[in-house]
Amino acid sequence: MTAQFAPAVEAFLQAERVGRLGTADSAGQPLVVPVCYAFDGRTCYSAIDAKPKREPADRLKRVRNIRENPRVCLVVDRYDEDWRRLRYVILQGRAELLTGGPEFARAVDLLLDKYPQYRAMGLDRESGLVIKITPEQVVEWSFAA
Repeated sequence: MTAQFAPAVEAFLQAERVGRLGTADSAGQPLVVPVCYAFDGRTCYSAIDAKPKREPADRLKRVRNIRENPRVCLVVDRYDEDWRRLRYVILQGRAELLTGGPEFARAVDLLLDKYPQYRAMGLDRESGLVIKITPEQVVEWSFAA
């Protein structure tokens, strides 16, 4: 079951720059990491990129967690000193790991379009690792609502 998005939620997800990805291992131990992501109107994608990491991409805790337990949560929020502008969207759903193919290449293209920094890092359409998040439930909140 894929979530439906109100136009304002779609616009918010497309405009914001950073989310927090929550994963949990098979024992339920949570992990939350900040991620860059791209949203195509139905699905979010986040690359395991070339920024320095303690482990190789396939050994990162978030990747191991997704392999053990594909249930994830992505929180995208906006903080502002003017609290009338506070807002968040929570996407709960399932994650898959993409390592190639047409959907992988499309995800990389979306990420390259949104983040010019990825061009300098050499994010590759042919290889790498992308986390695909398929939302099943959407929770939104804003101070102004």
